[in-house]
Amino acid sequence: MNATDFEEQKKGKYILIRDGEDSELGLFYKPLPCFGCGIGWFSFLLGFVCPFAWYVATFLYFINYYRRDPRERSGLAASAIAALIFSVALVITVLVLVFSGR
Repeated sequence: MNATDFEEQKKGKYILIRDGEDSELGLFYKPLPCFGCGIGWFSFLLGFVCPFAWYVATFLYFINYYRRDPRERSGLAASAIAALIFSVALVITVLVLVFSGR
C-alpha cells in the first residue's frame, strides 16, 4: 500500500485490491455456461419439463460445484429446493393413489 492509498483509505474511499493473474480480466467477467444463466438456473428452468434436471443440480450443489464460480450457488440452491418440493408432492400423490382404494 502506498501513501496515496493510505490517504484515500483515511478519507473513507474504497481501495482496489488486485490479484496478480486476475488484475486485467477480473475473476467473474467470463459469461456463465448454459446461455449465460448458469447451470443451476438452466437446470431449474429445464426441471419443469424434465424434473430429473433438478436432481442433477441438487447433486452439483451438494458436491460444492459452486466453489468454482459462486454465481452458480443461487441457481443450484433453487433447483435443490424445487427437487425437494417435487419429491414431497410425488410421495404424497403416490400415497393418496395407493390408499384411495384403486
